[in-house]
Parts: sequence; C-alpha cells; structure tokens
Amino acid sequence: MHDRRTFAAMALGLVASPAFAALQPSPRPLAPTESVWKPADTPPGGISWTLLESTKEVTRTDDKGFIRSKPLFPPGVQALNGKVVKVSGYMMPLQNGTLQKHFVLLAYPPDCPFHLNPSPMQFIEVKSPVGLGFDYRVKTIQGTLTLGGQDEGGIFYRIADARPA
Repeated sequence: MHDRRTFAAMALGLVASPAFAALQPSPRPLAPTESVWKPADTPPGGISWTLLESTKEVTRTDDKGFIRSKPLFPPGVQALNGKVVKVSGYMMPLQNGTLQKHFVLLAYPPDCPFHLNPSPMQFIEVKSPVGLGFDYRVKTIQGTLTLGGQDEGGIFYRIADARPA
C-alpha cells in the first residue's frame, strides 16, 4: 500500500512538472489560410480589396468548353479607371530575380503555389518602370489603374507606372 501511494505521488509530481508539459504534443500551427486568410489592409488614402472584390464576374463556356469571364464593375470601381491609386497586397513575381518590374499583386497571401486560385477580382497585374524588391511581406504600391477584362482574358485590373507608396 505504501508503494502505491509513493507511485501515485511520483506520477502526480511528474504530470505536474514542466518537463512533462514539454513532452505533450502542442496544438498544430495554423495553416496560412486559417491564420491570415484576410485581404491585405487598406493603406491610408488607398483603395480596399473589399471595393475591388465587389466587382461581379459573368461567366460563360465557349464552344471549346473553356470558361470565359467578363467583369461587371460597380460605380465605385468604375470611378477609379485611369486614376492614380494606392493599394497594398502580396507580390507574386512573374520574372526571375529579386527585382520585379512585372508582377501580380494579390489580395490574399499565397499559401501554396500549387493551389493558388484567386478570382479575377482578387489580383492586379502590375508593371513598373523600376524594379521592386520581392519578398513575402505586404507591399504598398501606387500607379494608374486600368479596368479590363472585356476581352475575356481573365485580368480585370492593371496598374501601370507602379512605384512603392
């Protein structure tokens, strides 16, 4: 009986010890889509992804079975056409190297390059006369916004002459 109490006390002491806690499996870290799946914050004086995402997409299937889409821009987005805008997002490079003059700015962080499926309202094709440094942090850029997509090419937004803001 004495041995049982001693064993129980030792077991209780072990379970309550910091060493035991360290041996317990910790909860799995959240996946990027669970922890940060929200659009990049709106920069001061800039446009929000919420506004850009308010564009509706009209789709059709062409005679070869491909899905084609055109935008239906709401008045708030139409008013930005040809204007200099500021927007923040995540850079997806389209060139080799650390400096990018042509890239895609994404509303949401790319958590897996093999499963990246943003809708046309969630990215902007960007061209810049100066190379912008690539990294995985949020970038804020400024440039002239052009509305597109009427050609059913899948790109609704383009920014030209982009510069860091």
